[in-house]
Amino acid sequence: MTNRNLQQDRSTQIAENNNSEQMTRQFVETIAQAADDRKAGDLVILKVTDVSYLSDYFVIATGFSRAQVRAISDAIEEKIAKEYGRNPLRTEGKMEGNWVLHDYGDVIVHIFLPQEREFYNLEAFWGHAERMDLSLYNSVRE
Repeated sequence: MTNRNLQQDRSTQIAENNNSEQMTRQFVETIAQAADDRKAGDLVILKVTDVSYLSDYFVIATGFSRAQVRAISDAIEEKIAKEYGRNPLRTEGKMEGNWVLHDYGDVIVHIFLPQEREFYNLEAFWGHAERMDLSLYNSVRE
């Protein structure tokens, strides 16, 4: 392989990685929008790519009743299925409604009741992860 071919391969790989990152970010923003549409509180997005092999992003939200936690969960599932044709690889906690987890592989969604969120405190546990700035998303929404 020539030096020129290696440079082209690297350029192609960088472009693909950037495109993949942009698609994942759009996916995360769609999840955030669905949660916000159901009045989720204290929405936080952590980019955990550099600190965990589990996922690229965590989306963390609060519902103020079991019914609201389930409604947020349903809204996310429906919006992602409709817009991306994806279903969670795994969902946990939906019956109880205290803490619902959707695992989409590259994105893990946590929807908590306030007391559960305070107890598990994922933001502190993953405090070294980068927080995603929602201001751009918020300005588009308003």
